[in-house]
Amino acid sequence: MNSLRILTLFLLYFCFFNLHSQSSSNFTIVIDAGHGGKDPGNTGNGFIEKDIALKISLSLGKVLEKKGVNVIYTRKKDVFVDLFERARIANKSDAQLFISIHCDSHTSQAYGAGTFVLGLHANQRNFEIAKKENSVIFFEDNYQNTYDGFDPNNPESVIGLTLMQEEYLDQSIIAASYIQNSFVGRLNRKNRNVKQAGFIVLKYTYMPSVLVETGFLTNRTEGLYLNSEKGQSEMADAISLAVLKYRDDFFKNLSTSTTANKALTNDLSYRVQIAASNKLLDLKPYNFKGLKSVDVVKEGSIYKYLIGRHKTIEGAKESLIKAKKYGFKTSFIVTYQNNQVLDIN
Repeated sequence: MNSLRILTLFLLYFCFFNLHSQSSSNFTIVIDAGHGGKDPGNTGNGFIEKDIALKISLSLGKVLEKKGVNVIYTRKKDVFVDLFERARIANKSDAQLFISIHCDSHTSQAYGAGTFVLGLHANQRNFEIAKKENSVIFFEDNYQNTYDGFDPNNPESVIGLTLMQEEYLDQSIIAASYIQNSFVGRLNRKNRNVKQAGFIVLKYTYMPSVLVETGFLTNRTEGLYLNSEKGQSEMADAISLAVLKYRDDFFKNLSTSTTANKALTNDLSYRVQIAASNKLLDLKPYNFKGLKSVDVVKEGSIYKYLIGRHKTIEGAKESLIKAKKYGFKTSFIVTYQNNQVLDIN
């Protein structure tokens, strides 16, 4: 009798663990510790960017793994990794988010944390930050061919970077704003805001991507903080909270229990979410690459753009194929009931 009871409990535990794993491991993040190996990054006040970026990255990954996030690292030790290879690792993992961790430098005593997404630099300062990070390619063999003649020192080269990441820009901005708000709200860091600049490490990733400048090593006070275990742990915690909010807002399975499934009624529908943004777009085809019959649902401060309304998952899959043909490659199926999300598949 006791053996049967133990076996039953084991099977129940296995089923629960398996269900939990399936629902929580859907979200994958790639954490990229900037620089490494023969590329130290900036060394303001004797602090070494590559070491600090790696420690924050590993601490961040450890926190997220405990929360059920699938974490992929571009490097876990002091090695040099080409920028193109970092993007390849991210794309191969089919991740939902890419975050590159760095430390900034300046000739003044500038301080504070900032986040960047790919785009045209709005001013010379943003260009200088991108130029510094992009100069990593000079450590690489045959970089002229790898990056199609890209020149980090030429502002015009940046224009060609923005096209590939365009469809992920809204999601990238949302993720970056979550991180920036966490720095300011949780750690009271000086707000250097979300900006756009031409970072080549973000160009080749096929997912929402953010580059984080955690602070200035050239500011001794900030350098001491980022070089400390306390500072690295706090920065990792702040980023992790933002990542978990992003996951929960856009990707978390909201209905995994059998109790919730029993609550479903006949007005259940399956829809395809093609994009999300913190701004409201006019629902015209030209705003959605020619895709017609797009509508929008507002959840909190986020506008979610959807197509199709199907009674069967098979019908929704046809709409999903259509959305991807129009270029919305990150589209996914959402289960709705009474205009409320029940499940993201």
